[in-house]
Amino acid sequence: MWFFARDPVRDFPFELIPEPPEGGPPGPWALHRGRKKATGSPVSIFVYDVKPGAEEQTQVAKAAFKRLKTLRHPNILAYIDGLETEKCLHVVTEAVTPLGIYLKARVEAGGLKELEISWGLHQIVKALSFLVNDCSLIHNNVCMAAVFVDRAGEWKLGGLDYMYSAQGNGGGPPRKGIPELEQYDPPELADSSGRVVREKWSADMWRLGCLIWEVFNGPLPRAAALRNPGKIPKSLVPHYCELVGANPKMRPNPARFLQNCRAPGGFMNNRFVETNLFLEEIQIKEPAEKQKFFQELSKSLDAFPEDFCRHKVLPQLLTAFEFGNAGAVVLTPLFKVGKFLSAEEYQQKIIPVVVKMFSSTDRAMRIRLLQQMEQFIQYLDEPTVNTQIFPHVVHGFLDTNPAIREQTVKSMLLLAPKLNEANLNVELMKHFARLQAKDEQGPIRCNTTVCLGKIGSYLSASTRHRVLTSAFSRATKDPFAPSRVAGVLGFAATHNLYSMNDCAHKILPVLCSLTVDPEKSVRDQAFKAIRSFLSKLESVSEDPTQLEEVEKDVHAASSPGMGGAAASWAGWAVTGVSSLTSKLIRSHPTTAPTETNIPQRPTPEGVPALASTAVPATPTTSGHWETQEEDKDTAEDSSAADRWDDEDWGSLEEAESVLAQQDDWSTRGQVSRASQVSNSDHKSSKSPESDWSSWEAEGSWEQGWQEPSSQEPPPEGTRLASEYNWGGPESSDKGDPFATLSARPSTQPRPDSWGEDNWEGLETESRQVKAELARKKREERRREMEAKRAERKVAKGPMKLGARKLD
Repeated sequence: MWFFARDPVRDFPFELIPEPPEGGPPGPWALHRGRKKATGSPVSIFVYDVKPGAEEQTQVAKAAFKRLKTLRHPNILAYIDGLETEKCLHVVTEAVTPLGIYLKARVEAGGLKELEISWGLHQIVKALSFLVNDCSLIHNNVCMAAVFVDRAGEWKLGGLDYMYSAQGNGGGPPRKGIPELEQYDPPELADSSGRVVREKWSADMWRLGCLIWEVFNGPLPRAAALRNPGKIPKSLVPHYCELVGANPKMRPNPARFLQNCRAPGGFMNNRFVETNLFLEEIQIKEPAEKQKFFQELSKSLDAFPEDFCRHKVLPQLLTAFEFGNAGAVVLTPLFKVGKFLSAEEYQQKIIPVVVKMFSSTDRAMRIRLLQQMEQFIQYLDEPTVNTQIFPHVVHGFLDTNPAIREQTVKSMLLLAPKLNEANLNVELMKHFARLQAKDEQGPIRCNTTVCLGKIGSYLSASTRHRVLTSAFSRATKDPFAPSRVAGVLGFAATHNLYSMNDCAHKILPVLCSLTVDPEKSVRDQAFKAIRSFLSKLESVSEDPTQLEEVEKDVHAASSPGMGGAAASWAGWAVTGVSSLTSKLIRSHPTTAPTETNIPQRPTPEGVPALASTAVPATPTTSGHWETQEEDKDTAEDSSAADRWDDEDWGSLEEAESVLAQQDDWSTRGQVSRASQVSNSDHKSSKSPESDWSSWEAEGSWEQGWQEPSSQEPPPEGTRLASEYNWGGPESSDKGDPFATLSARPSTQPRPDSWGEDNWEGLETESRQVKAELARKKREERRREMEAKRAERKVAKGPMKLGARKLD
């Protein structure tokens, strides 16, 4: 039977990466990069080859192996594993780089910041303080070659080969025998008389001064060069001079040196050092202190090194969220640090936390996630969005906080490209319809319209045909002026998604009604959109062969590339309207006071008026604009708009009872509808002039303003619609041209005019007749309702208390 000896190096759980060694401290040790065989995680491996005739060096190497294995401190090189054989010594530590190589690489990349050096020196001095004050050990080898840097930029003290006890238990300091290391010895060591009085830390503090000089000025040529501070910062020079003073008794203890440098104005008194010190003690900090720290952390991250943010700040942020209940305050610094990660690292470290955050019920966290979604949306895949994120996000549409509802709407701009058919075309449209029709906040209704215009190209062809025209038509009837502007811009942003027939029969009639809107901004956008649609219709009329090209996107499948030319319209809507509405919500979170300045527009026939629109408005005057009612085709389109969200709008009796309370415009609308029916038989026989006049006589250009139910003072600085002087000439030199249409001369209008001066006259002649007819209509309706109630009461009959109802 054969027995084979096991190879301990082959069985070692770590392996060297086949490449030249990175270097290491002067001496027999060689530093190699390595990795763990099981996981592949990077490590550093210090290798010492035992050579015959070098027993003294071998004993020094073994002593260093033992010291590193037993000493544990955050600022001393961390020992992981080791291997000792007759031929070699292997010491496995955390992955590090020698300080000299690290500084050279940083200089080539743009230089090392003083903040990084201040914290690095702080760590080395703290390690020396631990050795001298807590362990009574003298390092005896502080120099550039004994300092290493990990992946987070943390400086670690190594090179423990020549360490000895300060109490003299193990004899004197070991002999180095290496000239490169002996140049860092203090001058008092050359005095063998022993008369020089010194402290146990004096020699190490001298060597610390040499290290500081080399960090700022490069390799030390000779000891005499220490007299010239060179590039050492002025705030550090006084403390540096104490370290390299000729009197060893005056050299400060490492703990006192740190205290001096941390004094106000000192080299180590900065935000970077304070942040690191807090992170080291974060586990014992109070929750209030953690909250304040994370709130202020984002302001400082831009000045911190990238490696420090990735490898030290990020793990602490993830731990604070996972186990420390830090909440929403970690989001801002978390996403800021996430910019330094690769796509793979982001998926592994940030995305699982983000998905978990979306299920939180904390409102502060939800709104911050929505506000910063653009920073992580690119890393989310479609299955994650549809199954783990969107179901939680849609709850924001129903939130009682207006700010959350608004941010939820805005977030759909980013989520829409990743939503599936059911979530985008069914679930989202249901919520948008409810918000646009019933939300009491005008800015939210406006943003809903803006968002719909932006995501219109992602909708399916059937959904676009069913939703877009109806939704934007409804927006043009909103009492909030920016919502009406958004409706016009929505039509323009999605102009390539409508057939020519829809443009002519559905869209242009809606836009034309806005050319007499009380707000000039609405009128301006309406005219611009009308010119755009007319231009398309005219081009197709001149060349019918263009029809197929113009309508190529109408029935096409959803695509993010659709409507490239219209993207500027959509962006215009977002920048022009969304910023305004968000300010309104922030300044008045519970109400929509801006709506009090907008005259109440008529609610579509058969639809009850929204509670949020019953606001004070300007009283009716003879000089106010009157709005043209749509003809038969347009009325059908309006009814389609009202059915967009397929919700129960109540019975027509309830709708009519609500509308009947709006005395000013309701009465005229009923008379107008009656006049339209009576005159429909002979419209075709009239000339253009008489047809235009008949529209006015019938009251089809009518819209009075709703009478206020309770007069409420508008917010301070708000300008009422009545102050625009719609009915009279402007006092300024440049008046509104639309105001002149209300200032009518008292002379009799010319019979052959197209209504240049006869608008008010026709309205004045029929005002009393209209009001009387409306009053009689309401009275007749009231009597019918009372009669029906009386009939039902008689049919049922009274019932006595306790009586049993018989079949």
